Amino acid sequence: MQVAQQHARAARPVVAKRRRMSPLARREAAWAIVFISPWIIGFFVFTLLPMVTTFVFTFTNVTLTQEQPLRFVGLNNYVTLLNDPQAWESLGVTLKFAALALPVGVLTPFVVALLLNSAYLRGSSVFRILFFIPYVVPFVAGVLIWQSMLNPESGWINQFLSTIGVADPPDWLQDPRWIYPGLVFIGIWGIGGAIIVYLAGLRGIPTELYDAAKIDGAGWWGSLRNVTMPMLSPVFLYTLVLGIVDVLQYFLVPLVINQGTGEPGGTTNFLNLYIYQNFFTYQNMYYGATLAWLLFGITLVITLVVFGTARRWVYYAGER
Repeated sequence: MQVAQQHARAARPVVAKRRRMSPLARREAAWAIVFISPWIIGFFVFTLLPMVTTFVFTFTNVTLTQEQPLRFVGLNNYVTLLNDPQAWESLGVTLKFAALALPVGVLTPFVVALLLNSAYLRGSSVFRILFFIPYVVPFVAGVLIWQSMLNPESGWINQFLSTIGVADPPDWLQDPRWIYPGLVFIGIWGIGGAIIVYLAGLRGIPTELYDAAKIDGAGWWGSLRNVTMPMLSPVFLYTLVLGIVDVLQYFLVPLVINQGTGEPGGTTNFLNLYIYQNFFTYQNMYYGATLAWLLFGITLVITLVVFGTARRWVYYAGER
């Protein structure tokens, strides 16, 4: 009997006593909360609270002027969204532009970073500064400068094309066939931040890996494919996710260039521009909030798909 009781006591799980925090640890934890409290307060006030508020708006008829009594409308706004051809047309415009702009926005800074990281390029620090300066220039001012440079008659880009023999240079910002390349040109101007991120990733790759690749007979392309690309894949993931979020929210450039008219031919009527129009032009905050949650849902789904497939192509050096 005593032996059985001893075995029963031995089989009981040992519950570790919770260690009490020392006064120093409690003081450090309190100061940590104090230091991060501005971010926490800012997140709740400027991010979480507006998100919850806009979600509530989707079930009401709230407007900026509110001439009608505020009331609960259920899912009527979502039904209106499903039957709104302009909303889906704007989404199609956004996705079409993203298919062109996203690969360029991810790969171009990578190529530039490779050139700047090359041992054969002299004065790379000067080029890093030159590439980064446009990133800190006020965006609207930069868009207006590019609008002048892409002018079909007086812009220096078309003048250069005429000089090298192009008889009919394109009308970059007014021709539906060339509007997306023109907008991509403007976007390339601000890739300085991504270049710095890629450069940091390239500088973090151990040189021993390149030495081992050379011993195995790998040339420049082999080292790029088997060393640089796998080791830089987390940076590609980071840049890709940020690029997806940015391109799905794209609207400031066409708003400045064409005043949000969607010209030429509706090719710049992006979904985020349509959201802006419903919020501030039509003053239909309820429908603008519904469109905003549609954009949030699409962005969330695409981002989750990217993270779900990342385990197949993203390599982390600390993993086995």
